[in-house]
Amino acid sequence: MGNLTAYIILIVAVVLGTASNGFAKSAQGFTLLIPSIITAITIVGCMFTLSLVMKTIPVGITYASFAGLCIIATTIVGMYKFNQMPDLYTIIGLALIIAGVLIVNLLGKASS
Repeated sequence: MGNLTAYIILIVAVVLGTASNGFAKSAQGFTLLIPSIITAITIVGCMFTLSLVMKTIPVGITYASFAGLCIIATTIVGMYKFNQMPDLYTIIGLALIIAGVLIVNLLGKASS
């Protein structure tokens, strides 16, 4: 698999991870059946896609990218779905996470 394909699959993993986070909140401690089932399905899909990405991109870079992007995406979901607005310090922290993901992927060197 090429790097472009790996990064596309990584984006799919981020979408699935973000969905699992949103549905986990909606599942209310796994007390609601449908959101709980969707949470389980999306997290398994997320881990599967991450395992595919790790065949091409080193594990540290894969997980750093996944975690950072998932944090940003989950924050956005929280804003729209749960009306959870970040304060100034949270926004600064999120900007630093974005900077870190960019540095790791664009400037970092790690052997496969």
